[in-house]
Amino acid sequence: MPVTSAGDARIGIAGLDDVLGGGLERARTFLTEGSPGTGKTTIALQFLRAGAALGERCLYVTLSETEDELRATAASHGWDLTGVEIYELVPPENLLDEEQQQSLLYSSDLELGETTRRIFKAFERTRPDRVVIDSLSEIRLLAQSSLRYRRQILALKHYFARSGATVVMLDDLTTDTNDKTVHSVAHGVIRLEELAPDYGAERRRMRVIKYRGRRYRGGYHDFTILTGGVHVYPRLVSAEHKVEFARDLVTTDTPELNGLLGGGIERGSSVLVLGPAGTGKSLLMLTFIATAVARGERAAMFVFDEEIGTLVQRARALGIDLAAMVEAGGLTLEQVDAAELTPGEFSARVRRCVEEHDAQTIVVDSLNGYQAAMPGEQALVLHLHELLQYLNRRGATTFLTVAQHGLVGGMSTPVDVTYLADTVILLRYFEALGRVRRAVSVMKKRTGPHEDTIREYQIGARGITLGEPLTGFQGVLGGIPELRGDPSLLRREDA
Repeated sequence: MPVTSAGDARIGIAGLDDVLGGGLERARTFLTEGSPGTGKTTIALQFLRAGAALGERCLYVTLSETEDELRATAASHGWDLTGVEIYELVPPENLLDEEQQQSLLYSSDLELGETTRRIFKAFERTRPDRVVIDSLSEIRLLAQSSLRYRRQILALKHYFARSGATVVMLDDLTTDTNDKTVHSVAHGVIRLEELAPDYGAERRRMRVIKYRGRRYRGGYHDFTILTGGVHVYPRLVSAEHKVEFARDLVTTDTPELNGLLGGGIERGSSVLVLGPAGTGKSLLMLTFIATAVARGERAAMFVFDEEIGTLVQRARALGIDLAAMVEAGGLTLEQVDAAELTPGEFSARVRRCVEEHDAQTIVVDSLNGYQAAMPGEQALVLHLHELLQYLNRRGATTFLTVAQHGLVGGMSTPVDVTYLADTVILLRYFEALGRVRRAVSVMKKRTGPHEDTIREYQIGARGITLGEPLTGFQGVLGGIPELRGDPSLLRREDA
């Protein structure tokens, strides 16, 4: 975990301050860069508002937007910029008042030195503790050469450093994306990126490229821009969240299912349920949720593939009242739209259920929908590995479902994550005596012994009911078994 400095100038975005190890070191110059629309201005305004809330003097120097535009941006988030001084340097075409012209930048007439002088003049008048300069692209255009541009940036840096101000310079990368002049000058560099998937909403992520003398959280971190500001979701590091807990067995109300699982499932482990559509994967998850809530524990279910209203109605018909569990506070039921969600935001939702609501049972239904929120299969495996490790170390029992392709016989999965789970339950269709039936078996259990039999099960008004082991059949997992014993072992429809 990054080392936090109590004397830092916090940005006011909890996730970003966490990534930076506490915030921005005071009396230093930082660079925030990214293409237009990535959220630089929003972050800068949050940085200044956080300072103003502490009684610090704050100055926003804008070369690319007018004061009205900045205030409109703030108003769209419901913000009041009281305590934030805005100084604009804009072309004079629409502003001809002689007094206003004292604060205008004639980009075609004035030299770069004059621009710098005006910035210094605004600074001397305000004497701010926090400064934002937006954006460096205008200064780069005026400089015309890399050498002159670097000298001007150094002049700004040393001037602000002598006065003890914490400075954030914004760069929209519209002039020369390969120019790393400011990278070597700045004390820290934050890169913002926007990705456009083939379908769904845009995805935004950030990365701290450098931060001198500070251990920060490396890698990419997802973030979103919502009404109220930027929300950053730091990359999950499971090793930071280990707690002590009793690894007792989690059981269900079905003795046959408990027996199949070797007595139950160890708390803090992960369970993967594989099977084609319609085999009852979601219902099996609901069985574990119902028993957890009945024990007085809290549970959370994240639904990717089914509308929650339909799920609640279907569960009620099987004797499981999800609505009552939610109303009583025992269950958190969240609909997840994979096309609108980033992996980091999903991890943050799961963490909130565990850390704020003390959920001890987590259900993700299904990984097929979870995969849709990932840029690729390898990313899914890495995210899932870290998420399962986190839940394991927090003592939460995790249940995941994966829909297999096909109905009977050989089947495939969209992504192989069986090696990540501690327990793997396989649900299958098979044909016998002119009927399509269902069979369940436990293929793997890391945390202890389990029954190696295959049992038929049925779904009815009482939920899932299991029969005796199908010892009289061979080839059940292949979908078309051969009768080798007494067919009475098969369950009747009215059983």
